[in-house]
Amino acid sequence: MSLSRNDILHALDHVIDPASGRSVVQQNMIGGLVLREGAGGSSVGFALEVPASLGARAEPLRQACQAAVEKLPGVTNVTAVLTSHQETGHQESGHSHAAPPKPVRATPPAPAGIEGVGKIIAVASGKGGVGKSTVAVNLALGLSKLGLKVGLLDADIYGPSVPRLLGITHKPETEGKKLKPIEKYGIKSMSIGFMVKEDEAMIWRGPMVQSALTQMMNDVLWAPLDVLVLDMPPGTGDAQLTIAQRVPLKGAVIVSTPQDIALIDAKKGIAMFRKTQVPILGLVENMSVFICPDCGHAHHIFGQHGARDMATGLGVPFLGEIPLLPRIREMSDAGTPVMINAPDGPEAKAFLAVAQKVAAAINTADRPAPKIIIE
Repeated sequence: MSLSRNDILHALDHVIDPASGRSVVQQNMIGGLVLREGAGGSSVGFALEVPASLGARAEPLRQACQAAVEKLPGVTNVTAVLTSHQETGHQESGHSHAAPPKPVRATPPAPAGIEGVGKIIAVASGKGGVGKSTVAVNLALGLSKLGLKVGLLDADIYGPSVPRLLGITHKPETEGKKLKPIEKYGIKSMSIGFMVKEDEAMIWRGPMVQSALTQMMNDVLWAPLDVLVLDMPPGTGDAQLTIAQRVPLKGAVIVSTPQDIALIDAKKGIAMFRKTQVPILGLVENMSVFICPDCGHAHHIFGQHGARDMATGLGVPFLGEIPLLPRIREMSDAGTPVMINAPDGPEAKAFLAVAQKVAAAINTADRPAPKIIIE
């Protein structure tokens, strides 16, 4: 008999919150429950919501919830994250003048580094649709081709792309209480997409996303790695700030198309990393030029040299141009990246050239000393 959501909630109903003497289900402390059935078993994900006053002290309760679900027959993987809410208190009359509750950051600070990982770099973009994930995957494969031990973490919880780009459809295995990254094409990878269906929406609030990211970084057996590539979610929101502030990033690679509107958002991404004291390893111009297969003429569909010119203006390194060619899209959709399926083609050579510059940059990049700016 297959596992159901009611089975999970029934198991969690036996976990008692010592602060109240009631179960976590009775107190509506379980949220964001996700269940995925696979050939090898069931993967379960959920959040434990606790009062903000408890914070990280509720970690034993989270562990108890995770252990209760792990005991269910057929369960092979459980991801339980800890999130908090602000208590509103009681009003003595209908005319309370108390200030409204302030938002609370629920996720506890992550450790200074990830065990067994030498360097961590972020691949980011100011907006979606510029091919950031495609660049991240091929960059990771390029670094691997250069002889480095490489991992790839899909940090985009709402729109994970790594499973499709690497052609991975099975769930990760566990070793003790940690996940084993899935190895393919010589690199280790992890994504929330490995544990949920491709068409299943992750309806999670910010603190739950932050906690899930922390667990995928610290509860995965990454070691030994020379470099871990983070495929960041697009934009400059809370998830990006969480990673930039709590992970010892060696630097960030910014991806943009030559289009003006994409460059405006890329500039915002660069500003975010600079404010959080993360070095900018460089800017990649994706979809730079289209070469017509019939006539051989070059067509600059999204503009010409926009990213190169912006890099010069902002004083950041320019890492290279990736052409707009159908083969990149076709192989990405098929789960066979061009770095693997066409290693001698112009597309793979462009990605390898970027990887060579990034490899050289992470050997020298350091966080700049904080500066006091008076405006």
